[in-house]
Amino acid sequence: MTTIGSRLKQIRTEKHLTQVELGELIGVSKQAIANVEGCHSNPSIEFMSKLIENLNVNSNWFITGKGSMFNPPEFEDVKTEILSEVNRMLAERGL
Repeated sequence: MTTIGSRLKQIRTEKHLTQVELGELIGVSKQAIANVEGCHSNPSIEFMSKLIENLNVNSNWFITGKGSMFNPPEFEDVKTEILSEVNRMLAERGL
């Protein structure tokens, strides 16, 4: 059974990114990436939202390990709607 940390590392290596580069892409520190990959902390909703948005990651796969790592290209429009709703909800909560 894989962990969220190991799945994050899979995404990062599949996209040929360093921890620093991935952190810059989603707005977190290298240490935050290392902590999630090492299973020392869980990613926040904002972390996951930015990962999904910027790298077209399949949220179901990232959370459960089931399905494909990345969403098909036609998912882009649906993803945009979902992420807009998640961001609206985060803003309402002051996050």
